[in-house]
Amino acid sequence: MTEKRKISLVLSDVDGTLVDEQKVLTERARAAVRKLREAGIRFALTSGRPPLGMAMLLDALALDTPIAGFNGGLFIKPDRSILEQKTLTEAVAAEALALIRKAGLDPWVYRGNDWLVGKADGPHVQHEAWTVKFEPKVVADVGGRLDQVAKIVGVSDDLEKVRRCEADARAAFAGRATANRSQPYYLDVTHQDANKGAVVDFLSGHLGVPAAEIATIGDQPTDVPMFKKSGFSIAMGNAPDEVKKLALATTDSYNDEGFAKAMERLILGES
Repeated sequence: MTEKRKISLVLSDVDGTLVDEQKVLTERARAAVRKLREAGIRFALTSGRPPLGMAMLLDALALDTPIAGFNGGLFIKPDRSILEQKTLTEAVAAEALALIRKAGLDPWVYRGNDWLVGKADGPHVQHEAWTVKFEPKVVADVGGRLDQVAKIVGVSDDLEKVRRCEADARAAFAGRATANRSQPYYLDVTHQDANKGAVVDFLSGHLGVPAAEIATIGDQPTDVPMFKKSGFSIAMGNAPDEVKKLALATTDSYNDEGFAKAMERLILGES
């Protein structure tokens, strides 16, 4: 590191950051987390994924910290029990669903432990199921019940359409919900306090770690709120320029061990 700073906790995004393009947790990344622990630095995860979609990482990384799914909409303990959850109001959920459909995006609804989709062969459905290691429920109407909804996602491979829908959602839900792209093809709508900046606040209080001693690492616009709240922020090399310019440091791509290199060089100070 160019300057000496105290880091007591590293908070990492998952997709595009901790795992590579094939969703693989490399041995070097796993070893980097081990080295953090040996240095007395705790490690935590946050993601737009449902908590169940990060279950495979709990044992692999021997995590002892809360896991923040749905960008902070649901916190679980390593034993999978719920610590805290934030859900959309039914009115906001209905409005978000309508906005996403009007924009021509495919809607997904996450309600409780259920992931609801309209069609099994919709864009990214099978890839997401492979990534999170559980299957969606295919239903006639994803908006059939909108109570206890943690997240609504708009999906499209028309990336400009997703970007425009993000801007429209932010304008429509200012102060009532959070709207961010977790991937260029996913627009996530969550509770107004379900964002990765709020994850930093939660972990700081829950673990007794000052925000100034928390380092964050990520690659997408959803990660920027945690960059702003933490003492040290790292953007992945595969992050868009708009994300990189808001981080204090940049590492290599997720396909070039960027996460492990950031931990080794920027956090642990290895040469």
